[in-house]
Amino acid sequence: MGLNSNTTQQNVISQDTKVIGNITSNSPIRIDGILEGNLSTQGKIVVGKTGSIKGQLKGANADIEGKFSGKIELTGTLVLKDTAHIEGEVMIGKLSVEPGATFNANCSMRGAIKSLGNEQGVSSPQKDEKTA
Repeated sequence: MGLNSNTTQQNVISQDTKVIGNITSNSPIRIDGILEGNLSTQGKIVVGKTGSIKGQLKGANADIEGKFSGKIELTGTLVLKDTAHIEGEVMIGKLSVEPGATFNANCSMRGAIKSLGNEQGVSSPQKDEKTA
């Protein structure tokens, strides 16, 4: 297969595997092992319960059950399962956190703030980013 082929196969870093370095992919990726480095993909990112990433994560959407330490930049949704442990800096479109997840991070949410419909004519400020 060539580099330009459209494939939906998922890349997997298995449980007993440690990767030190950067990974770039157009396909979804699942991390059940350890990644020390940066990960960039256009596909979905899944970090399993035994998975751990220390570095930078860039992509569209991510589901995290394991550990992450570093910087996350997603254009879509970050889903933190009840076993997730996150530390660092997070810039995302949407955030979903299950009860039990540990979220120790500075968080910026991209996107316009929806107006609450002020009927008295008083304008409310609009921002491009929300901070949690």
